[in-house]
Formats: sequence, C-alpha cells, structure tokens
Amino acid sequence: MSDSSRPLILVDGSSYLFRAYHALPPLTNSKGQPTGAVKGVINMIKSLQKTYPESPIVCIFDAKGKTFRSDIYPDYKANRPPMPEDLAPQIAPIHAIIKAMGLPLVIESGVEADDVIGTYAKEATEREIPVIISTGDKDMAQLVNEHITLVNTMTNTTMDEQGVIDKFGIPANLIIDFLALMGDKVDNIPGVSGVGEKTALALLQQLGSLDEIYQDLEKVRTLAFRGAKKMPEKLEAEKDNALLSYELATIKCDVDLPQSIDSLRNKAPDNAKLLELFTEMEFKGWVDALSSNDTDNDQLEPAAIETNYEKVTTKTQLDSWIKKIKAADLVAFDTETTSLDFMAAQIVGLCFSVTAGKACYIPLAHDYLDAPKQLDRTETLAHVKPLLEDPKLLKVGQNLKYDAHVLLNHGIQLNGIAHDTMLESYINQSTGNRHDMDTLAQKYLGHDTIHFEDIAGKGKKQLTFNQIDVDTATKYAAEDADITLRLHETLYPQLAVNEGPLSVYTDIEMPLVPVLTRIEHNGCLLDAKALNTQSNELETRCSALQTQAFDLAGEEFNLDSTKQLQTILFEKLEIPVIKKTPKGQPSTAEPVLQELAHDYELPSIIMEYRSLKKLKSTYTDALPLQINKGTGRIHTSYHQAVTATGRLSSKNPNLQNIPIRTAEGRRIRKAFIADKGKKILAADYSQVELRIMAHLSGDKGLLDAFQQGADIHKATAAEVFDCSLIEVTDEQRRSAKAINFGLIYGMSAFGLAKQIGVGRATAQQYVDAYFERYPGVKTYMDTIKEKAKEQGFVETLFGRRLYLPDINARNGMLRQAAERTAINAPMQGTAADVIKRAMLKLNEEIKGFEGTLMIMQVHDELVFEVPEVQVSDFTKAVKIAMQGAAKLDVPLIVDVGVGDNWDEAH
Repeated sequence: MSDSSRPLILVDGSSYLFRAYHALPPLTNSKGQPTGAVKGVINMIKSLQKTYPESPIVCIFDAKGKTFRSDIYPDYKANRPPMPEDLAPQIAPIHAIIKAMGLPLVIESGVEADDVIGTYAKEATEREIPVIISTGDKDMAQLVNEHITLVNTMTNTTMDEQGVIDKFGIPANLIIDFLALMGDKVDNIPGVSGVGEKTALALLQQLGSLDEIYQDLEKVRTLAFRGAKKMPEKLEAEKDNALLSYELATIKCDVDLPQSIDSLRNKAPDNAKLLELFTEMEFKGWVDALSSNDTDNDQLEPAAIETNYEKVTTKTQLDSWIKKIKAADLVAFDTETTSLDFMAAQIVGLCFSVTAGKACYIPLAHDYLDAPKQLDRTETLAHVKPLLEDPKLLKVGQNLKYDAHVLLNHGIQLNGIAHDTMLESYINQSTGNRHDMDTLAQKYLGHDTIHFEDIAGKGKKQLTFNQIDVDTATKYAAEDADITLRLHETLYPQLAVNEGPLSVYTDIEMPLVPVLTRIEHNGCLLDAKALNTQSNELETRCSALQTQAFDLAGEEFNLDSTKQLQTILFEKLEIPVIKKTPKGQPSTAEPVLQELAHDYELPSIIMEYRSLKKLKSTYTDALPLQINKGTGRIHTSYHQAVTATGRLSSKNPNLQNIPIRTAEGRRIRKAFIADKGKKILAADYSQVELRIMAHLSGDKGLLDAFQQGADIHKATAAEVFDCSLIEVTDEQRRSAKAINFGLIYGMSAFGLAKQIGVGRATAQQYVDAYFERYPGVKTYMDTIKEKAKEQGFVETLFGRRLYLPDINARNGMLRQAAERTAINAPMQGTAADVIKRAMLKLNEEIKGFEGTLMIMQVHDELVFEVPEVQVSDFTKAVKIAMQGAAKLDVPLIVDVGVGDNWDEAH
C-alpha cells in the first residue's frame, strides 16, 4: 500500500452479507443450494472493482463467537435473531470466491468487523492514505474524516464529512454520543430511556458532546423540546447506561491485527478456482465470461458491450431506423409514456433496438420549458404504425402488454408479439424471483441500469417522462430497448433447452399476452350508485357494531387500534391469551378471534366489524373511484409473472378476492352489470383440481366416481364413513369435502381436525380411511415428493415447472412446506394452464360472436358480456371450448350461468 494516491477500499462484508440476503430474491441453483447472498455480495465487490480499478480492496467479516462487548455487557446483541438457515451455508462460498479473486479476507476473533475496519482506517488516516469504507452500517459514520469516506454500493450513495451532517444533523465526532443517548434496538444498546432521535439531536446540537451535557445538566431544562424540563433527572438516573452505551457504540481502532496495512495487496485472480466455484453456484454469466476469455480473463462479469444510443429528431434519422427495423429478424421495442395507468398513458417517445449495444430513442412529446424540437407525434406514429401492426415483424419487449395498451390509446394494434423477457424469466424460474428489468439486467448481464428515480426523482416532486430532459431521456429509454434485446439473447437459449417450459412459454404465455390486453381494455361495467348505497349501509352497520362493542367493553375505544383492543380484551375483560405475537404481545389476529368467539361475544363483534370495514374500504368505496372517465368501466391489470403456480393475479382493482360466501360479498358482485341489450355469462370449471388429481394419480376409485358423474364429495363420504350414498348426511359430505380439498393441499390430520371440528385421532382415522379407499392418491403423493427431491422441481401436465429450493432442507418446517407444495403445485399449475388454454380457444371463438366480450378471469371462472340474442349459441361454444382445453382421463365439466349481473350469473 505504498501509493497513497489510490484509496484503500475496506469492505464491510458482514453488513453486505445480510443486506444482500434480504435485498435480493432467494436464488438457488438446481441442487437447491441457496445462492442469492453470494451473488449479491460478489456483485457489490465487482462494482467496487469497476469504480476503483487501481485500488487494493480488503474484505472484512465478523468472526464466529462473542466479542469483548459481550464481556462488558452480556445482553449486547442478545435480541438479534439467529442467522437465517439458508444464509449460513452461503458464507463459505463467499469467502472462497473472495480468496479466489485475489482479495485479502480478514476475520478477527474477539472483535467485530467494524473494529478491524476502524483500526485499518485509523492507520491509513495517520499516513494520509485516503480510505473508502464500503458499508451500509450507519454506525460507521463515526469514522468519517477528511481522509475517510463511506460508500454504500447497494444504494449508490457516498458520505463524507458534510454528508454525515446532512444525514444525521451532527458532525461525525458526535455520532457515538448520538448512539449513546438514543441506544440501538438492533444491537441491544440500552441508551437513555425516553430519548429518541429528535431529543438526542436537540441535546447534541445545542449543548455539544455527552461529556458537555453531563457537565451542566441544568442547561437541558432551557432547551426547546418536549420534556426538556424533566430530562435532567432522566439523564442523571441513567448516566451509567449512557456511559455504557457510549463504550459499546465506540468502534475500537487499536486492534492488534496479524496483517499490516502494507500487506493488504490484491493478487491476480485464480481463474480456474473461480470457474469451479461459479460453475458450482451456477452463475452462468460469470462462467461464460471466464470460459470465453479463458485464463486471461480477470473480470467477473460478461464482457462489456460498447453502446451507441441515438436520439432521433429528424425525418432522415427516422427513415434510416425504419429501414433497419424492417430488415431485422427481431426488434426490441418499448414506449415511454406519461403514466403507469395503461388506460390513461400517452406516448412521450418510442425506443427500438435491432443489435445488442445499439438503440434509438424517438422523443415525441417532451414539453418542458425550452424543450428541443422533436418529430411530430401524430405523423411519426402514422409512419411507424405499419411496422408495429405487421404480424410478420417480430417484436420483443419487457412487459409488452403495457406497451400494447398504450398503442391502442393511439389507435395502433400491436402485432408480431414474439417474446417478452419478463415472461422468459418467469417461466425459467417462477419461485422467489423478481422479473423487472433492473433485477434481470443485474442478474443476467451484470449491468446496473439507469433507474427511473435516478432521472425523475421520488415522491410528490417526481417528474413525469414528458418533463425529462431529452438527452437524459435518450440514455434511459434507449438503454431499455438495448437491455431488452440483450436479455432475450441470454434468457431464451436457457428456456429453449427444456421442452416443457419452452412449450408453456410459446404455446400458452406468449399467445395469452394479446388476449389479456383485450380483456383489460374491454373492462367491466359497474353500477356505482349501487356500490355507494352499499357503502352507506356498511357504514351504518359498522357504527352499530361499534356501539355494541362499547357496551360489551364498558367504555369507548378505537376498534381499529390493535393496542387498545389488546387492553380491552386481555386486561380489562381478562379474556385468556391463547397466542402471542413475535414481540410477545397478545395476538388479536383473525384465527385467534375466531377461537375466542366460541366463548366470548366481543371477539365475534370485532370480526364482523373488521370484515365489513374491509369490504367497504377495498370494494364499495374504492371500485367507483376506479371507473375510467373515458370508458365508464373499470380496467383491471392481469399479471402473468407473479404467482409461483402460473395462476393470473389481478391488480387495480384486484378482482380475484371479492368474497362470494357472504351476502355482502355477493352484493358487490351484483354491481358488475351488463350493458344494455346484453347479459353477463359466467363459465366455471367444476372441481377442476380434484379432477386433475384423479388424472395424475390414476386412482381407480376417483376415476370411476368422476366418469360416472357422481357427487365426488358424497362419494368420498360414502367411502370414508363406510355407508351408502343415500345414507350420507350433509355433515358427512362437508367433512368429505374438507378431506378432498385438504389432502390435495397437503393438509395434516391436525389441520383437518381443526377445520371440521373433530379430535386429532378421529381426523387421522378419516385420512387413513381415505387413503385405504383411494390408494392411488397416496402412491402419487409419495412418488411426487420423491421425484421433487431428486430433480428439485415438479411439473404440470403441460410442462410448467415449479422449483422447490427447500425440498431437501434440513429445517423440518421448510422441508414439509416444500413437500406440500410438491403435491399441490402440479394440480394448481395444471388448472392455471387449463383455463389459460381455454382463454386462447375462446379468444378465437369470440370472433364469430360480434359484440361479445371476455371481461374477467377469476380463479377457475371466465366472465363474458354477451348480446342477449347470442346467449344460447355462445353458451354452447363456451362449454365446448373450456371442456376441450385439456384431455384428461376424467371429463372436464363447466357450469354456465347467465344474468343481468355477475352474482346472478355465477
């Protein structure tokens, strides 16, 4: 470390270990080995290497065991939870990779990583060597001086001396005093009780250090903050705590370290070892980079691609790009708009890329003061419309459904939708991953994209894209198109090697994009007056329930306050506590109130109150506000890349969770109405997951029951309770229904006992009887669990994969949850595939029924708005299409209902 012009980089490895673990999705390799934290930490180090290519980088981690602070204060860090089970096995690979990268790794027992960093930083300061401490730990701010700066690579922020003042309101030399007064719950540093952040700042800003405060406590009374007059007594009473906290919070800067600062040199990377480690972790991008450049490669990420992003503002430039686009086999396409609301969004600009590293942005509607001249939006859109509507010109995008909507707002029908990188990522790995562009670019390309907040700001003052400087917008927007193309070139080959997932992608998910676009654009007609009336009635009912609750409690209290409810139930009324929260407070969660309601009236009142309040806030109040002024309808957004099993989710508004089992919930469905001259037609698969179970298990008893058209729950009851079909009671049928659905969701005898209200031994007898009558089901469940353990995933009938990283976990609870998922996911996922295939079929059928609209998909149900004269014929078409969406060993049955509103039809 002889060249003092290059800063010494000290990496707080322990800080980034936990931050990477919580910040990134829980990645695993094909063997189920967790890899997310490894990826995150090494990415952070890569980022430092790029930023400081000539600097020595030293990685410091905490050692196992207690430190000297535990000797001073045994309760130090006593409240910290144990390390997550899937994080611990990632530490050794991180250390091994760091060593193979040629970077010094320092782990010193008896002290914390902070103390090692502090010691090296102090020595460097004394020698006037600049120091960069890479950390996310606020305590490190105490080390900042003219030579020492903090860098947080996860938030891309730096903190020098002025930065400390800007962030904390005090200089670096008062940070320890700040921590001593305020304490630290995470580290269990006591501080002074009653002193929070504002009080601590007021004391330090106006009186100085802790020593200066204690030199004249009477001065505290004169300060202008709440409680100042009584604060001297608190400070005096807790002086020992304050001084102890000061000692605990102080980073030790005189640790006797075996490695001197001069020995902290970076060596050449061991590429052979890195290749071995990256291969084991299955970090494909890094493996490819090392393999392609052989042992000469000392970079950890794919080779950087030179970029050329063009701002298109002339007709000549536009014509040139149109020629490139027409000649391309595949074009990456993106829109920049005024809003995330796809029904309201207007185009600000267009982005295209046909070659990796090269892209263009066509600004069309930037309207800030002094904005440069741009091409006319109407003329330009007319010019590119034939390209966008050409089905033979194949397009790739990131969440292209949104762009298709925006183009519809301008009268353009997007055709040739060939690929979507969001869906490529989702089909590759649906479990525990995020599929946004920023995450994918970092994960697969090792590239940090420009984030929208970086150019537009945050919060209320955030700019819309039309307000962004055109040059800045060009870099951001063209990068979107470029990265989309490069992601496709990376993701699609990975997808293509597995026939099942590839088939799901090409035959189900991609063709569904334009279908969902049309459903969303169709929207649903809503009776706002009916919902407003219901809202008022719910408000009246909630007020009445509140009065009843006050009477039972003997006083008024806030029914929405968990704390006040705890006081009333468990202190005043002395109702027994049956469960506590993780923080040790009596629980008032729904299952607890349900159990208490058997013996006490107030919990029952609270549950009804909560239920009605939720209906009011989530639906009857919210839905009318979401009616689009232009169309008079609500337009939900269906998400293909959210659920692990392949089912669609719905947002703004969420139509999947409108209750159907309560009168008030069904009343909300009444507000979904048909337009004049039309009817609502709802088509629902009957017991589709049980039918899929019969098919997958091949159990003769189940197959026979479904093939004979029997009431499956009644048939199961007859088998389990050993009686004839005629003798089955309603209660026995309900129990059999719970068994049928419970077992395919992996429910235990204990769970079944609670659900149907019998003893655990009785429930076990029912389970045993079920498996005795349907042995094929038990065989299937055992087989699928073993198969999942061997290959790490399960598949649907059509090849959709669900990876199960915890299927071989040592932790019993994690492993059992994965086993339950292994049983259920093939059924849920196949049901999702079936209804999606039905949607594709019906999208074609609808073309022969003018005026008929597909308007909703909810669970196993499709909802249509149909001209009255077409209802009979369309009912037949719906049944044929839905029942023919899959070939099973049992018939798929579809129930169709028709009415003036959704409730009547369902």
